[in-house]
Amino acid sequence: MSRTVIKFGGSSLADSERLQQAMQVARTRLADGGVMVCSAMGGTTDVLIAAAREAAGGSDVREQVEGIRARHVAVVRDLCPPRGQAAILTELQLLLAELDEVLHGVSLLRECSPRTLDLVMSFGERLSTAVASRLLGDLGVETRLLDARELILTDAEHGIATVQFEATYRRVRAALQPQSGIACVVPGFIGATADGVTTTLGRDGSDYTASLLAAALHADELQIWTDVDGVLSADPRHVPEAFVIGQLSYQEAMEMSYFGARVIHPYTMVPVVEQAIPILIKNTLRPEQPGSRISEQPSGGGRAITGIASVDSIALINVEGGGMLGARGMAARVLGALARASANVMMISQASSEHSICLVLDTDEADRALAALRSELALELETKRIDTFDLRRDLAIVAIIGENMRGTPGIAGKLFAALGGAGINVLAIAQGSSERNISLVVTAADERRALQVIHRAFLSP
Repeated sequence: MSRTVIKFGGSSLADSERLQQAMQVARTRLADGGVMVCSAMGGTTDVLIAAAREAAGGSDVREQVEGIRARHVAVVRDLCPPRGQAAILTELQLLLAELDEVLHGVSLLRECSPRTLDLVMSFGERLSTAVASRLLGDLGVETRLLDARELILTDAEHGIATVQFEATYRRVRAALQPQSGIACVVPGFIGATADGVTTTLGRDGSDYTASLLAAALHADELQIWTDVDGVLSADPRHVPEAFVIGQLSYQEAMEMSYFGARVIHPYTMVPVVEQAIPILIKNTLRPEQPGSRISEQPSGGGRAITGIASVDSIALINVEGGGMLGARGMAARVLGALARASANVMMISQASSEHSICLVLDTDEADRALAALRSELALELETKRIDTFDLRRDLAIVAIIGENMRGTPGIAGKLFAALGGAGINVLAIAQGSSERNISLVVTAADERRALQVIHRAFLSP
C-alpha cells in the first residue's frame, strides 16, 4: 500500500501533451494507492484573477471564461475515451456555470472582495483536478476525488489563509485513510474556514497542500513534479554549467529557495520538515532523471558549498552618522519604521563601530522605506546626529549556501579572492552564526559574472 503523496504543478498540466505525461507518471507511482495533488492548468489562475478584476470594473468577461472552458474541453476531447467524455464534460460545465454566476455577481456589484477573489481563484484547481482524476481513472487507477475545502481548515485571512494544523490533520486522516489500489485526488491551493467559506493558501499553495497531506498521513515521501530536473547548483540562465544537486538538506533547500531557486517555497516545506518526510523534486517531462532529494541529510560530494543563488532588483539604504554611536534603540527604530511602511528587509549589516546601518531590500520598496526613515529620524537629521541616507539601486544579492561550510576554514577567503580576482566589488556582506550562508551585495551589472566566478571556484569538477 503506497503512502506517497505526489503533486503536479501548473506547468506539468499546461496542455494535453503534458497532462498525458503527468498522468502516466501518476499511474506508475499510484498504482497501489496514494495521494495526487494538482495545481491549476498553467496560466489559468492569472486569467481568473484578471477576469475578476475586469468584472469588478464592469467589463464583459465571457471571453475569458470561454477561454478557460475551451482549454479544459480540448484536453478531455484529446485524452478521454469517447464513451467517458459526457460525464466529465458535464462536471466541467457545472463548475463553469458556477464560475460564470460568481463573476456575474461581481459585475453587478462592481466589487470583488478578497473573499470573492479566493472563490474565483479556486476554480482553476477544481477544474484541473476533475480532469486529472478522470484521466488517471481511464489509465486503470481507481481514483477518489475529494474537495480540499473539506480537508484544509483555515482562518478567514483571504489570499493567504493560515492553516489550523491539528484540525486539518484530523480531517485528512479521517477522509484519506490509505486504501490499497485507490488513489485520492485533491485540488491544491484551496481550503475553507470553519463556516465553509473558500480560502486560498497563498503563493505555492498547491505545494503547501501536498505538504500538509503528507504530514497528516505520515507519508513515506512527498514528490513534487515540475518542469525542471531538480534543484540546480545555480541559475542556468547565468551559469550554463549549473548541475542538478542530487541530495540536499531541508535547510539548504530553504536557503536556496529564498535566494532565487524557485523550485519549492520554504514555508510550504514546514509540515514535512517537522516529520522528516523526504521531498523528491522531479521533472514530469523527463521522469527518467533522478531529480533532487531533500531530507535531513546534507549534500555530499565533498564540496565546501552546495549551491549559489541570487536575487536581483535590489536596493541598498545606508543610514550613517557619528551621532549613532552608542545611541540605544537606533536599530529598533530603523527596523520598526520599515515594518510600519511594509518594507521587508532582506539583509542587514552593521559595523561594530555602530557608525552605520546598511539595509538591503527590494527596489520597489526603496522609496517607501526611505520616506519612512526620514520621518522616523527627522530629529536626528536636523541635529546632525545622522549625516544622510545613501540610497543605491540596480543591485543584486548573491549567496553561497551549504551545510558543509560550517566549521570549514577559508570559505570566505576563497570567496572574496575569487571575486577580487575578477574585479568584482562587494558592497555589503552578511553571514549568520549557522555558517550555512554567506550573502553579499554586488551591482546588477556584476551579478552574472559573480555567479560564474563563484561557481568555477567552488563547484567546477
